[in-house]
Amino acid sequence: MADDNPIGILRITVKRGIGLAIRDMKTSDPYAVIKIGKQKWKTRVIENDVYPDWNEDFSLPIHDPDLPIKLIVYDHDNFTMDDKMGDVELDIKQYIHVSKTQQRKNLPSGTVLKKIPPGRANCLSEESHITWEGGKVIQRMFLRLQNVECGELELEFNGFDEPGESST
Repeated sequence: MADDNPIGILRITVKRGIGLAIRDMKTSDPYAVIKIGKQKWKTRVIENDVYPDWNEDFSLPIHDPDLPIKLIVYDHDNFTMDDKMGDVELDIKQYIHVSKTQQRKNLPSGTVLKKIPPGRANCLSEESHITWEGGKVIQRMFLRLQNVECGELELEFNGFDEPGESST
C-alpha cells in the first residue's frame, strides 16, 4: 500500500520540562509521550524533578502533515495509574513547508526563516523562530502545557528528511 510510506521523517528533540505540576507529595516523576495518529513514543522517567532534562531525540515518520503532534506529560507512579500533568498539540505544517522550501539553499547560519507568534491557535509561551542553522532547518519552542495548573516544555524540531534524502 502506498499509504504505508511516510512523506518524510521529522526529527524532534524533547529537551526539558519547566516548572511542571507536583503530583506526588513534594515533586513528580515526569515523562513525556509523543503521539501522531496511532504512533507513540515515550521519554524516560526522570525521578523527583519538576524541571526534568530529557534531551531525547526521536525520528517520527510523518504520513499526514495535517495530523498534529500531541505531547502528554505524565507523573510515573509505581502502585497506581500514572497521573496526567498536561498536554500540548503541535501543528507541524509550517515547519514541514519551510523545511521543504529551504532545503539546500546556501544561507548564513542563524538566518530566521519564519517567526511564529504565540496565540490561541498554538501553545507557544513565547515567539518561536524557524531558523537555518548548520545546514538544517531548526525550530525551538517553549510550549505552555494545557489542562494543568502549570508547566512548560522545551522542544526542538531539527530536521525533516523526505524519502530518498540522507539525514546529516
